[in-house]
Amino acid sequence: MKKVGGGLAVWVCVALGGGSVAWAADERPASAVSKPSLTVTVTTPQASSMAQKISANGNLVAWQEAIIGAEANGLKINEVRVNVGDRVLRGDVLAVLQADSLQAELAQAEAAWAEANASAEEAKAQAERARSLQQQGFFSAAQLSQALAAQASAVARVQSARALVQLHNVRLSQTQVRAPDAGVISARQATVGSVVGAGTELFRLIRQGRIEWRAEVTAAELGRIQVGAPVQITAASGQQLQGKVRMVAPSVDAQTRNALVYVDLLAQTGSARAGMYAQGEIALGQSQALTVPQTAVVVRDGFSYVYTVGGEQKVSQIKVQTGRQSGGRVEVVSGLKADARVVASGGAFLNHGDTVRVVDAPVPTPASK
Repeated sequence: MKKVGGGLAVWVCVALGGGSVAWAADERPASAVSKPSLTVTVTTPQASSMAQKISANGNLVAWQEAIIGAEANGLKINEVRVNVGDRVLRGDVLAVLQADSLQAELAQAEAAWAEANASAEEAKAQAERARSLQQQGFFSAAQLSQALAAQASAVARVQSARALVQLHNVRLSQTQVRAPDAGVISARQATVGSVVGAGTELFRLIRQGRIEWRAEVTAAELGRIQVGAPVQITAASGQQLQGKVRMVAPSVDAQTRNALVYVDLLAQTGSARAGMYAQGEIALGQSQALTVPQTAVVVRDGFSYVYTVGGEQKVSQIKVQTGRQSGGRVEVVSGLKADARVVASGGAFLNHGDTVRVVDAPVPTPASK
């Protein structure tokens, strides 16, 4: 120890081989002092409002698919006017069946109807004459009753003939296969020249061209989903679709323990098609969360960590559980205190116990006009 200028100076002696080197403590070389390994900025966790979402997978399917079949039996297809992918309106003719035999049967029924009408007119006239003669005493009551019965029978034959004409008109109209609703043709089995039977499927129609997303969610998530909740969907083709929850399934599949959520899509244009696989997120609303910048989270060996700065500017590696992400920030579910000083970025270059130099975060400059 040596007194210098009325004060005390502490000398440190270090042995080097066979000799020694001495220097004052306040004049030690930089190698004897712990150097900061990195210059960092620190931040504190913030309480932010973040959207709650449920991620789910499912298929795009037709909202309703109508099966259009032949009603007439044993007729040949003369013409097919639509193909798969065509958009049609309600009442459009999709196919035309051979109608020659039905037209002939209709003509025959109309002739029988005309004959029945003529017979009915004659029976009516006979009944009027019988009534007049009965009043004059030339016809008995039995003869009048017989004439009236003949008139009623003739009227019944007219009604039967008219019904037969209506039946043949219906059968003739069935030779034109029409769309029951507007939509898109999704399948076609009709072939020109083939003879079809009653009930044979000719086309399938996606009603109104609407498709929906049927998402599979777990039983635990089912109770959190409300009808009308907005949904963001990404189809396998890459198209982004917006939708709303139309219905939540009333039951859970006993095998998979999953339930279906039916989502109406608001726009059907683009590359999305029924049958595609799609991923989506169902919005549940907003909630408060403790968040840090995404750059503050370091992933190592499958776990998430943040670095906090403590006394003597040393960092500690803290294991955390992360959750939602939004706007460059990530939710910290557990493992971090709300008043911790967190390294904002560069954690990938740090290790537990490293010394850092902390600087103030740069103040954003106003944009030039």
